[in-house]
Amino acid sequence: MVVGVAGMESLSVSEKAVKMRESLLKSQTITDNVVSILGSFDHRLSALETAMRPTQIRTHAIRKAHENIDKTLKSAEIVLTQFDLSRKAEAKILRGPHEDVESYLEAIDQLRRNISFFSSNKGYKNSEVVITNANNLLTKAISKLEEEFKQLLVSYSKPLEPDRLFECLPNSMRPSAGSPGHHGDPAHKNHSEQNSDLETAVLTPPTLIPPRILPLLHDLAQQMVQAGHQQQLIRIYRDTRSSVLEESLRKLGVEKLSKEDVQKMPWEVLEAKIGNWIHFMRIAVKLLFAGERQVCNQIFEGFDSLSDQSFAEVTTSSVSVLLSFGEAIARSKRSPEKLFVLLDMYEIMRELHGEIELVFKGKACSGIRESALGLTKGLAQTAQETFGDFEEAVEKDATKTAVLDGTVHPLTSYVINYVKFLFDYQSTLKQLFQEFVQGDETNSQLASVTMRIMQALQTNLDGKSKQYKDPALTHLFLMNNIHYMVRSVRRSEAKDLLGDDWVQRYRRIVQQHANQYKRNAWSKILQCLSVQGLTSSGGGSNVGGDGGNSSGVSRQMVKERFKMFNSQFEELHLKQSQWTVPDTELRESLRLAVAEVLLPAYRSFVKRFGPLVESGKNPQKYIRYSAEDLERMLGEFFEGKNLNEPKR
Repeated sequence: MVVGVAGMESLSVSEKAVKMRESLLKSQTITDNVVSILGSFDHRLSALETAMRPTQIRTHAIRKAHENIDKTLKSAEIVLTQFDLSRKAEAKILRGPHEDVESYLEAIDQLRRNISFFSSNKGYKNSEVVITNANNLLTKAISKLEEEFKQLLVSYSKPLEPDRLFECLPNSMRPSAGSPGHHGDPAHKNHSEQNSDLETAVLTPPTLIPPRILPLLHDLAQQMVQAGHQQQLIRIYRDTRSSVLEESLRKLGVEKLSKEDVQKMPWEVLEAKIGNWIHFMRIAVKLLFAGERQVCNQIFEGFDSLSDQSFAEVTTSSVSVLLSFGEAIARSKRSPEKLFVLLDMYEIMRELHGEIELVFKGKACSGIRESALGLTKGLAQTAQETFGDFEEAVEKDATKTAVLDGTVHPLTSYVINYVKFLFDYQSTLKQLFQEFVQGDETNSQLASVTMRIMQALQTNLDGKSKQYKDPALTHLFLMNNIHYMVRSVRRSEAKDLLGDDWVQRYRRIVQQHANQYKRNAWSKILQCLSVQGLTSSGGGSNVGGDGGNSSGVSRQMVKERFKMFNSQFEELHLKQSQWTVPDTELRESLRLAVAEVLLPAYRSFVKRFGPLVESGKNPQKYIRYSAEDLERMLGEFFEGKNLNEPKR
């Protein structure tokens, strides 16, 4: 019991001390009890914590379990979504691509994503089964896709009619503007002008497959490539497009001809086919092959090597048919008439060279490019050799058919036309000579070839002129032919190449033969009009009706001279009116040259000795012609009259 403060004051000191000790003892006891109680609490709390720990662990596990359940549910949802997408993709694939190709392609892409998903999550039960089933379905899908690609390609791949191709050409190159076989004909449009037209022409390839179909074919091709079906893709494309391309060329007129076929053909037929071939080459490369390359590039966009390979396989057969004909011509027996078609063929190959390199680009087409280049070089080589053959053939031409009237020989006109036509090909010949001659010698090379051909012709004409028994006709023949050479050169581009010196030299040769003709044809008749030999051997005058004049000239001798002149002139007139000088200017010049010698001599002879005859009997028997008659008759010389024609 606690003593109050008032009670404490009434106690003694000893009592106070006892009371304080008792209080302290009680306080200690209380403290000890509190400590004891607190210690007991601590023990109980520790025991409680120990008891609570399993509960905390279970709570954490439950929370983790909930989290795992959430994750599992989410994963299951993803898996279920993939299964659902697979089911939908499978349904689309089983229906096939024909109704909706784009949806079909989306289904294939989805199937591939599903395969990728399950391949990277193989922990799921039955993942392998799912992957296997999906792969099998994908294989079937690609197979159907191949069928669809083929069906689409076949449906929209049709051979082109020639008219469709001709519409892509400029008017000057269309058949209506001239037959394709006109090449090599000297009468056709100037060659250099024609080339200029072709070089400036812009050709747009025709549409081979509708543009709206190409993106779809590209998508189908892309799926096939992703599935590893490149070879099947190339095979389908090649089989479909190559046959269509070949049929387009066949409709155009391209034929498969062997070397034997070419060798057996008559030249007229072969020449026409060569002209057609040139036309076909231009259309094939610039239109058909260029159009095919565009289609190929669009379908195989993103797969350059496949594009090149497919294009090569589609075009190889068609290119081979075209090039093999050219090769057969290049390797066939050479002849002069083939030179210009060889140049035409060489020309078209040169013209198409850049486009061939562009259209047939890539490693897969290297064989085609090499074949085209080989043909170009082969044509150049054959043309070069044909030049040499022609020069030799001109010099050794053994044609026995003589031109009886001394006119221009067919060989001369043929060779000159040949040379003139060569100059229509100057640019082509320069390119050709560059194959064999280095530097700037191509002009001199052409000049050299031309001069050698002219010299060969002159040599041959010299030989042919010896067939004539009459020397006068020999020189008339040479005069006519060499004059034709000179005139033709002067009127053509050959003049600039051969030069004025050549022209002047050959003009002098013409004049020399004209002089030789006059000497051989007229010297004998001019002797009839000379004074020499007219005086009588005794120098005196004859007596009687046949007596001479005061000069001592025998009337009889004068009569004989007139008779001889008349006979020789009539013979010359009969013969030389059948001879021919085809050039009007040269003919008049030659007549004038004869008249300038003959008529003054005749007038002088008649004036001097005519009175002796006129004073006798029948003077017209001896003085049969006046100078005017002779001049008129000279106008009938060199007209090439037929023997059966009535005399004038």
